[in-house]
Amino acid sequence: MKGLIIPGLIASALLSGCSGTLSQMNMPSSEVKQVAQNGRTLSVNELVTEYMQSKQVSGMVVAVIQHNGPAKFYCFGVTDAKNHYPVTPDTLFALGSLSKGITAEVVTLLVNEGRLHWDDTLKTLLPPDTPLSADAQKITLLQLATHTSGLPRQPMSLLSLEHLVGYLSDGENFYQDLDSDSVLGYLSTFNAPLVREPRYSNIGYAILGYVLKYQTGQSIEQLAANKIFQPLGMKNASFRPESLRAFPLRALGHAGDQPKFIARGALTPDWQFNNNMVGAASLYSDARDLIEYTRAHFSPTHNEALDKAFHDVTVDYFPREKEAANIAWITDSYGQQKITYQVGYIGGYSSYIGFDKANQNAVVVLQNSFNWSNYIGHALLKRIAPE
Repeated sequence: MKGLIIPGLIASALLSGCSGTLSQMNMPSSEVKQVAQNGRTLSVNELVTEYMQSKQVSGMVVAVIQHNGPAKFYCFGVTDAKNHYPVTPDTLFALGSLSKGITAEVVTLLVNEGRLHWDDTLKTLLPPDTPLSADAQKITLLQLATHTSGLPRQPMSLLSLEHLVGYLSDGENFYQDLDSDSVLGYLSTFNAPLVREPRYSNIGYAILGYVLKYQTGQSIEQLAANKIFQPLGMKNASFRPESLRAFPLRALGHAGDQPKFIARGALTPDWQFNNNMVGAASLYSDARDLIEYTRAHFSPTHNEALDKAFHDVTVDYFPREKEAANIAWITDSYGQQKITYQVGYIGGYSSYIGFDKANQNAVVVLQNSFNWSNYIGHALLKRIAPE
């Protein structure tokens, strides 16, 4: 028994050291910084240049919409030291857990069509022979989408520990077990926490990916393309990025705050998924598509189904001042201002999309380095809000 407990504790400690790999719901509060220096507000160029120098980031792009006006783009650096392609608004970046937002909106569209229901439980959503604990049987579709199921971030096991140790030294994907259908095995022994509150869960979204495929017979890339990407004209967004024309010119991922045992600025391998984790982590896109996608959450698209879904996903299902849980999105309140956003971390990339619905402002920040510091988007949205 002791031999099992000790590795579990080690795995827990190591995983907490990079707990947001494949993202977390929120940004650390200490990272929401004031963008001023010596009493002077920094320009976007100054803010990003200072950040890139301090974090040794080779490429970044920032997109900004003010009061529903035209998008402005600020591009910095290159895709990588080998190719030196300049970063542009059309440069592809891996988006990590921003994938979950698209997946959750596909689910929302299916719910609004009546094909699924938010109170559907895993007992009815999964194949009849799936072993489920009493608590797992009761998990609802809405709880999966809002990270309120009680499922943990990832399994704590010897296999998880082995994959994590490898990641720290080589940067390789350590969530292969979640991509496999064996992830359903976790549900046979699941015990729900006594207090049900938002708890970021990659397991939950891997299971959601399985549910989508089982219930619809379609892949998330097919569903997202038909229901979101094509209606919005997102020609440079895909869960299968190698199919995109811009893929050879993509920004390559680099080590930053993670992995710990790889030099900052060194190239890291792409993370690839083929099954249940595709909808949780495989999305690539560019700043041009993402800023217009973000705008669609506060400005009518003239597509009734999308407009309703984008409204629905920003409802506070677990209200609180910071990290109010929406459907995949979360909302922070600063006095009268509300910022709704998502963050994504994967391999060698960090990403942010956020908007202020009342003031019709939006910001996208993409970088080809894995850094927990992701405060630029929030800082810009706070700056451009009216006093």
